[in-house]
Amino acid sequence: MAQLGGTPILILKEGSERTRGREAQSRNILAAKTIAAAVRTTLGPKGMDKMLVDSMGDVVITNDGATILKEMDIEHPAAKMMVEIAKTQDDEVGDGTTTAVVIAGELLKEAEELLEQEVHPTLIAAGYRLALDKAIQILNDIAIDLSPEDEETLKKIAMTAMTGKGAEVARDVLADLAVKAVKMIIEEGEKKIDADNIKIVKKMGAASDESQLIQGMIIDKERVHPGMPKRVENAKIALINSALEIEKTEIDAKIEITSPEQMKAFLDEEERMLKGMVDKIAAAGANVVFCQKGIDDLAQHYLAKAGILAVRRVKESDMKKLARATGGRIVTSIEELSPDDLGEAELVEERKVAGEEMIFIEGCKNPRAVSILLRGGTEHVVDELERGLNDAIRAVATALEDRKYVAGGGAPETEVALRLREYAATVGGREQLAIEAFARAVEIIPRSLAENAGLDPIDMVVALRAAHERGEKNAGLDVFEGKVVDMKEAGVLEPLRVKTQALSSATEAAVMILRIDDVIAAAKLEKEKEKGGKGPEFGKEEEESSEF
Repeated sequence: MAQLGGTPILILKEGSERTRGREAQSRNILAAKTIAAAVRTTLGPKGMDKMLVDSMGDVVITNDGATILKEMDIEHPAAKMMVEIAKTQDDEVGDGTTTAVVIAGELLKEAEELLEQEVHPTLIAAGYRLALDKAIQILNDIAIDLSPEDEETLKKIAMTAMTGKGAEVARDVLADLAVKAVKMIIEEGEKKIDADNIKIVKKMGAASDESQLIQGMIIDKERVHPGMPKRVENAKIALINSALEIEKTEIDAKIEITSPEQMKAFLDEEERMLKGMVDKIAAAGANVVFCQKGIDDLAQHYLAKAGILAVRRVKESDMKKLARATGGRIVTSIEELSPDDLGEAELVEERKVAGEEMIFIEGCKNPRAVSILLRGGTEHVVDELERGLNDAIRAVATALEDRKYVAGGGAPETEVALRLREYAATVGGREQLAIEAFARAVEIIPRSLAENAGLDPIDMVVALRAAHERGEKNAGLDVFEGKVVDMKEAGVLEPLRVKTQALSSATEAAVMILRIDDVIAAAKLEKEKEKGGKGPEFGKEEEESSEF
């Protein structure tokens, strides 16, 4: 609202809310710190899990930062920016989501103290950016080169990505599967590894160490006809993207049939056309058919008579993976099908897994898409195993793309903090304060690791600093023993990009939130008011009714 000669002028709509200056900054920083605090206890091998219950009553139990923030119903705009950090980290690297969010929260906490000392937000932002550039340079200096043949190191990277998650119970087995799967799907001459070419199929009812890698695909479907063979060896696979059905006329045409002879001729012709389709498939040499669309009952009968195993309504994504795995080509017209279009596999078999029929395509010669059958005792266990396995697969793929890794356990963060303090002294000015604040903020990772393991964070951080000052670049925190050890020898390894991406995302988000000094929130829609739509806080009645 503005005043003109004592008359109030309304600029914003009634019900709009405006927060300015330090109050706006404080609110935003508080929201971001709250989000960081929510996931901080999940960090590290001794991190705790969160149980999330959605409005439908569905339960998720996890300590995966990205999953926690995705499932939380967040209202505050600054808090939503913290969720974006986790999403970006998850999309880019697949691991280190909690690290990125926790560092962003700590950067804002340190910035708040500088704001109280009258340091301008622009100066803090400039200092943070200088510190980020230097930190990435430091991380590149301490990174260790990785050979793609070094499976032992890749396995350690996969195991580190799964540590602290539900997948830890079978991490040896799953790490082995992750490394093998990623190495199978690497394309010659390709820089990027597409982890989507690894299909994870979850099934309950067996121990997690019974999970297995299939050199080919698993399709969660069954044969369309019981008369078809259950098992086909030396399979020649046709991938068809058209219906094995008689097409209906597109225009509104009517066929007038006046006598039984005409009716019989009409049905015979339909039958002949369907038989013709099956004959073409058989003539091409196919003994297995995966169809993206429907298969007519009569066509099923003829396919079964020809001894061909057929599956219908296969998802498009699965069809593409089948083509990559078997070397076949997806054809849109049966007329065009030739022996050259067929994919190959040693075995196609229908098996019963956890009470459901599934089709296994195994023994593909040079599969560019593979499947992992993931087993676990209950639904929540299998879901958490999948999240851990996904992190492991993405971490291995990232390490193979960049061919660089660093030690874990808070070692890179402690080294970055130490070297940034030395660098801050050379910068001078008020930016020096921001660089020192950045160094303190990065140390939140080893401090959180110690806290979550029930160790004294101050003692541990001091011991880590002392080791790094002695030149032990890989010295990190062994939370099981409660002492500082060489993390490279302990086998706690992470891809370099997990660290660089986490620092970049955290710094960018922190700087963006810092530079906001005015929040103008539009009035809520009338519909939401009618529903009794609430803001970030719960209503009073709800609070009172929850007390027993």
